[in-house]
Amino acid sequence: MQPHLSHRTVFVSGNFNILHPGHLRLLRFAKECGDRLIVAVQSDRMAGKGAHVPEHYRLDVVKSSNWVDQAFIIDEPVTEVLERLKPNIVVKGKEHEKRLNPELSILEKYGGKLLFSSGEAVFSSLDLIRREYTSINLQSINLPLEFLERHHITTKDLVNRVNQFSQLKVCVIGDLIIDEYITCQPLGMSQEDPTIVVTPVDSTRFVGGAGIVAAHAAGIGSQVDFISVAGRDATQEFAQKGLETAQVKTHLLIDESRPTTLKQRFRSKGKTLLRVSHLHQTAISTKLQTQLLDLVAESLNTANVLVFSDFNYGCLPQPLVETITSIAKQYKVMIAADSQSSSQMGDISRFHGMDLITPTEREARISTRNTQDGLVILAEQLRQQSNAHNILLKLGEEGLLIHAGNGDAQQWLTDRVDALNSAPKDVAGAGDSLLIASALTLASGGSIWEAACLGSLAAAIQVGRVGNTPVQRDEILQELQ
Repeated sequence: MQPHLSHRTVFVSGNFNILHPGHLRLLRFAKECGDRLIVAVQSDRMAGKGAHVPEHYRLDVVKSSNWVDQAFIIDEPVTEVLERLKPNIVVKGKEHEKRLNPELSILEKYGGKLLFSSGEAVFSSLDLIRREYTSINLQSINLPLEFLERHHITTKDLVNRVNQFSQLKVCVIGDLIIDEYITCQPLGMSQEDPTIVVTPVDSTRFVGGAGIVAAHAAGIGSQVDFISVAGRDATQEFAQKGLETAQVKTHLLIDESRPTTLKQRFRSKGKTLLRVSHLHQTAISTKLQTQLLDLVAESLNTANVLVFSDFNYGCLPQPLVETITSIAKQYKVMIAADSQSSSQMGDISRFHGMDLITPTEREARISTRNTQDGLVILAEQLRQQSNAHNILLKLGEEGLLIHAGNGDAQQWLTDRVDALNSAPKDVAGAGDSLLIASALTLASGGSIWEAACLGSLAAAIQVGRVGNTPVQRDEILQELQ
């Protein structure tokens, strides 16, 4: 697709294996030189040995930059692209200033300018990639072989189960969140008051909350309806595009009284300096509840799985939860729920009669007001309070506790799965991936033990990389095979 050029257009090209600080300064400099920044990413063929990451991943990381207005892959010499697009300005790194620049002759033909950004730190993309990604290899994820043997499960059973996910339709409902990571450069201490002063260098956004649960479901092969509430703003537009890219059928009801939930993390040198959340926590109006209920009821008519992904920001008032649950049970749809309480209070037991709930230990203790008893007693107390059929109690780096019914209300079984990734990089999204993978396993006819294993495996894959990005079906199959 040929970009549409308007105003004062600036053009940058390169391999962009990873957006290291030198790239970020270059893009920021380029953006400040004009009105619109277009970035051309060299294809794998053009980059040759300079491409250490597949071209579509390199393109995605460039598009994630807040400075970039449009990005695309080129599979031809950059001079031919310039002849066609005729940007006002081409920006290159300072290190190219004393070298031969073939772009210059093209620019002189139509009056364009070649500028070199200054003050760039030189980084090796390959070194950064090795440090960030290749420090984790396949050996960092280990299947729980003793657990599988104990429950008479083979890896072939799990592969067959994953292949059945494509036959399932999922309805996900809950709070949509956008997570934004703002990388800052420290400038020093303010002279007026004892305040640290920083300047933003780059911004990267991810779809989060219930949205990433829906994206995980689509990534591992299912058909997905995602139903939520958002504001009328640029954040909502970003979410809509991101979910469409993830192959999620999205229904976002617009609430004029609230912003789309945006959580910003200002970071410098690997440390979070400040978190800012743009949100409303009040319940959505009765009119929106009715509209949302109509959408859910229509989806449940053909769905196999219903997932409540609750972050306690007002999308799921209790009367709405109870009505949706009743409809799902009428349609004999399997129901799973998660109610996260990281910086706010929640109660997972308000999702009554679920086939599966996946609380953390802290969330279970908040719901039961039990701060003393051991995990098995805690899980049983939560089971009685919530009337859940199965509980996967998330224990962070200690793994997972399974508290499961075997058909007899008086006989409950408990087991443990250790964390499967011995070298986690980023825990964001681990619970979301576990929730959807385990729910799909149960819906496809799998046991709670298979569900715990595949859920743990999805979480292990998720924490093995930086950023909350959807787990893919092929990633799970690769670990199993």
